[in-house]
Amino acid sequence: MRKILGILVFAGLVMAAIPAMAADSANSSLITFIFGDSLTEVGNNNFLQLSLAKSNYPWYGIDYNGGQATGRFTNGRTIGDIISSKLGIPSPPPYLSLSKVEDAIYRGANYASGGAGILNDTGLYFIQRLSFDDQINAFNKTKQAIKAKLGGVAAEKLCKEAIFFIGMGSNDYVNNFLQPFQADAQQYTHDEFVEILVSTLEHQLLRLYLLGARRMMFHGLAPLGCIPSQRVKSRRGKCLQQVNRWVQKFNSKVNKLLISMNRRLPTAQLTFVDTYEQVMDLINNPGAYGFKVSNTSCCNVDTSIGGLCLPNSKLCKNRKEFVFWDAFHPSDAANAVLADRIFTTFFLHPPSPSPSPSPSPS
Repeated sequence: MRKILGILVFAGLVMAAIPAMAADSANSSLITFIFGDSLTEVGNNNFLQLSLAKSNYPWYGIDYNGGQATGRFTNGRTIGDIISSKLGIPSPPPYLSLSKVEDAIYRGANYASGGAGILNDTGLYFIQRLSFDDQINAFNKTKQAIKAKLGGVAAEKLCKEAIFFIGMGSNDYVNNFLQPFQADAQQYTHDEFVEILVSTLEHQLLRLYLLGARRMMFHGLAPLGCIPSQRVKSRRGKCLQQVNRWVQKFNSKVNKLLISMNRRLPTAQLTFVDTYEQVMDLINNPGAYGFKVSNTSCCNVDTSIGGLCLPNSKLCKNRKEFVFWDAFHPSDAANAVLADRIFTTFFLHPPSPSPSPSPSPS
């Protein structure tokens, strides 16, 4: 969750496809496919009748165009919305809103789903959500629809030139391993759990590669131990350092995985976008970015068992002063800061190949 809770923001990364992405940033024909969780969802769960992971009610969307809830888990825009705008392209619509026969199907889609994780058993208590495997299956259907419409050669070209934004893993911690009543929390040590996460992710990224994806940007996790829903577990409301160490270990292993896959897979351009340090700086030094509060949520809903902004929530007076909108998700203002950093770093001033990732804890 981060960087939208941190979702994205600075740099990790591996490779030399970023310059090509920068060149595309002024190209209105650029196509993007987005995979993720509530940090990047734009309304898929609204189409899942039984899903308990929804934000289609006030006060979500209060600062979005029209002031209405859309299924985005924030008061305004997601980081994906803002980056799309900076790229000069429309924000991809929710996959479940699209017909397989309409032209929009081959102009990009957002498969992100609140509650989703790398593991299929993550978020089970939300009843319905699109796990990462589900989202990849949905993309497969998208590709088949594109193939039927444009032909096989054109479909392969489209996939190879598109950018695939992937932000997964937050729920595997927040709504799985960090919940003591979950089976994974009881069954595995963190060393065992992170190995399962990364090995599962490797198979999933390989599936996308085999479906034609080449330019993939994976957003690392931000310091989950510092989001309001985790701080409330501390007696003094401090960041949970053990959780942050686990997140750093996950990030380090994923970064190494992507480097390895780039070496093994012809024409693969997998990029690790390291979110950790930039989000931590936003949390530790909110005033430097124009914020006043970074340790609690605008909706004042910080609890260890919940944390979404409800219709009866009492909102903060100035939403632009808060880094967090609810107990899990950044505010529109925080997303704008993070999206600007990401865009500047990866599109306007691409980093050199393979900068050092955030250090892995010993």
